[in-house]
Amino acid sequence: MKRERFIYLLLLPGLLYFIIYRYLPMAGLVISFQDYNPFVGIWKSEWVGFKHFARMFEDSEVIHVLINTLQISVLQIFVAFPFSIILALMLNALRNETYKKLIQSMVYLPHFLSWVVVVGIFVVFMRGEGLINSILAQFGLSGIPFLTEPALFKPIIVLQTIWKEAGWGTIIFLAALSGVNPALYEAAVIDGASRFRQLWHVTLPAIRGVIVTLFILRLGSVLDTGFEHIFLMLNPFNMESGNVLDTYVYYKGIQQGNISFATSVGMFKGVIGLILVVSAGKLAKRFGEDGLY
Repeated sequence: MKRERFIYLLLLPGLLYFIIYRYLPMAGLVISFQDYNPFVGIWKSEWVGFKHFARMFEDSEVIHVLINTLQISVLQIFVAFPFSIILALMLNALRNETYKKLIQSMVYLPHFLSWVVVVGIFVVFMRGEGLINSILAQFGLSGIPFLTEPALFKPIIVLQTIWKEAGWGTIIFLAALSGVNPALYEAAVIDGASRFRQLWHVTLPAIRGVIVTLFILRLGSVLDTGFEHIFLMLNPFNMESGNVLDTYVYYKGIQQGNISFATSVGMFKGVIGLILVVSAGKLAKRFGEDGLY
């Protein structure tokens, strides 16, 4: 390490980021065991033990918000996550390099747009007098209340996630696909394997480890649906279907000043994520994969 000290210095920005923004703030979790009063500070606030955690499981609103969060997360994991894999496989199958790079650039671009821009685009298309409803009206069909219908909130959230992040998610899968030995495909062709059989028996097994690793990491944020995205899509009509833990913490902690309760909900999210990551890692090893550690 002494000899390569300048190379190790490259780690410093990343380490500082995690220490300052990830580890040091964990000390603030102590207020989840207090009735925190910002005017007297952490050390003089009254200790109440697990009062807020007990309230979290007794409050029907919290249970409802938790169910909303899990529903959106499950949809994102089992719909949006596989979409990146499918898109990567489709891009990998393209033979024209110029066309392939053009398509890659197009599907990457939405990732660099903020959620404010993405939601704004969808609102323009889906509002009452928007493009989609205008087209429906041209055919004599009644408009669809995309932005106010509670049942449509979750599908729209997943659709926006796919449109924005699926292309960016293909980067790691395409990198893994580039490392697949071409001789395996040649052997499969000699054996008479069709394109689908090559995909099933050569391509997918070759990137299975990457898929499992990314899936485990995704499980760690299963209760993290993205505050900005959900908050921008919420309105009084879809609040019942769209209010999730992230927005609930904002309403309780910031707007209503119940900081201790909001912190306990956030801590609960972190503990669940940790349990899922560790459990998924152990399960992956049982099936012969490397896991995360």
